[in-house]
Amino acid sequence: MNSSKRQSSARQSDHQSPIVNLALQGGGSHGAFTWGVLDALLEDGRLELEGISGTSAGAMNAVALAQGFAKAEQTIKGDPREAARESLACFWDGIIGMGALSEAQRAPFDVLFGKMGGINSPASLWTSAMTSFWSQTMSPYQSNPFDINPLRQFLQEQVDFDRLARLNKLKVFVVATRVSTGKAEVFSGKRLSVDAVMASACLPMMFRAVEIEGDHFWDGGYSGNPAIHPLIYSCNSSDIVLVQINPIKRDKLPTTGAEIMDRMNEITFNAGLIAEMRAIDFVKRLLAEGKLDAKSYKNILMHRIDGGEVLEEQGAATKTSVSAGLIHGLRDLGRASAKAWLATHFSALSVESTVNIARDYLDDMRVPVSSRS
Repeated sequence: MNSSKRQSSARQSDHQSPIVNLALQGGGSHGAFTWGVLDALLEDGRLELEGISGTSAGAMNAVALAQGFAKAEQTIKGDPREAARESLACFWDGIIGMGALSEAQRAPFDVLFGKMGGINSPASLWTSAMTSFWSQTMSPYQSNPFDINPLRQFLQEQVDFDRLARLNKLKVFVVATRVSTGKAEVFSGKRLSVDAVMASACLPMMFRAVEIEGDHFWDGGYSGNPAIHPLIYSCNSSDIVLVQINPIKRDKLPTTGAEIMDRMNEITFNAGLIAEMRAIDFVKRLLAEGKLDAKSYKNILMHRIDGGEVLEEQGAATKTSVSAGLIHGLRDLGRASAKAWLATHFSALSVESTVNIARDYLDDMRVPVSSRS
């Protein structure tokens, strides 16, 4: 074991509970898988959480978890992990409850969480904006001129953002994309609001851009799904656990319109993650060869709980229902995946990465370390 691993191992011995950061991808109703992962990690109790970065449904999971931590810290003075588990369950039970609304009321909610319904359903009519006729037919500025979105009210009922702003023991980062520049905007602390979460989940062909502080924002997946850099620069822990629900690789060639659109979206919403992984890989190689000062650069230890393969096996039904059976089934899959990951990789925390970044995220065009002067 080299010196860095010995030092990391000593740190793990000193801290019975390794300190980790969580990075939560967006992915509509597949976010219920992430709920299950978080529920199992919290139930296990051996991890301390320092920061969470989330996008879209990942952002909603992040603020729902943080709501429990804030409630335990500021009111009930109980176990924050159990309070977070209760908060997450309440949030997802609310999602299931939205199924009791009329079809017209439910349409924008269904778009975010994956339920498309029949060809003439309100949700399907909303998604007609994604077809080649979108520019000639309608935009959300035409189809929804009053910007009515029941998601906002639902989120306000679920999360006390004033309370989150006072949270001390957990850092929460929600990412949206600034329309004017295409760059990622990170919202945290007092800037973390219902508007920020709505912006993080704002699909531009479905919802009007969210205005915050005079600027307009779209879905965070375009610039970071999720954004890793807030966890690198604003947190002390080197361990980052990515909960991934969008597959990087698919072997089957998409041939139908729906398959092509799904794969296009997966590639688009994974682009920011791949770019950040490339940067992490490059810095890690520079550190390994002694070409960077280890005191000035953090050696990131990446880990991943991957739902892509598991979710793919569920078939199209996972994209067409927000039923209690489906949501709870995805939760159970997430719990099982997290437990398997803990059993295999817990001992590696604060010792080494358990993700092969070059194999899983990069290509043959990796920048050679030797070419850097």
